[in-house]
Amino acid sequence: MNIMSVANKTPPPDENSPGNLAVTGASTTTSITSRFRPDLSETDALTQAFLLKALANPTRLRILNLLTRYEGVVSVFDIVENFPLEQPTISHHLRILRDAGLIDYEKKGLWAYYYVRRDALQRAQDIIKNLG
Repeated sequence: MNIMSVANKTPPPDENSPGNLAVTGASTTTSITSRFRPDLSETDALTQAFLLKALANPTRLRILNLLTRYEGVVSVFDIVENFPLEQPTISHHLRILRDAGLIDYEKKGLWAYYYVRRDALQRAQDIIKNLG
């Protein structure tokens, strides 16, 4: 255990944490730079997490599966018929998928027909591949 940490009543620095650590003593501050750094920026991590979070729900995965099979001809009414959920809940899931850029819709008269944005699915695949 670090003596300075005991004197300052702070927990010792985590040896595995990335980035700079400042260790403060009675009269000096020493900066320690880690040799391990993620190459993913905080902004990119938030964007990627938002996309993956939209996928991390069984109902949304099933909606994507349905839309993939019947590209561009599926309305909210058609989706509601296939799930034991009410229309507002389905609309909520569709909004999350739309906000993440995974789906979009085309208006035809009074109806909106949903389709999968293949580029966003490819982006999600690339994110996962880059982790491995």
